[in-house]
Amino acid sequence: MSIECTLYALSTCIHCRRMKVFLEDHDVAFDNIFVDKLRGDERKEILDKIRNYNPKLSFPTLVVKGGECIIVGFHKDKVEEALNL
Repeated sequence: MSIECTLYALSTCIHCRRMKVFLEDHDVAFDNIFVDKLRGDERKEILDKIRNYNPKLSFPTLVVKGGECIIVGFHKDKVEEALNL
């Protein structure tokens, strides 16, 4: 199964956890990056990348199909539409 999306999340965020569980429950292939667990240059690079998609740096930020669609926050209806669930 190829990766369809990247989930940028915080390990302590309830909305991020809900998004992760939702994606897992629907067998969506995704990379999960807990930004708060990153350190140093890796963290800076990821934050710069997220800022390009979501200037407010709020979480969760879901990047679908390489940036074809960006979903900020946990919105099941938007995720379902973007991924044809």
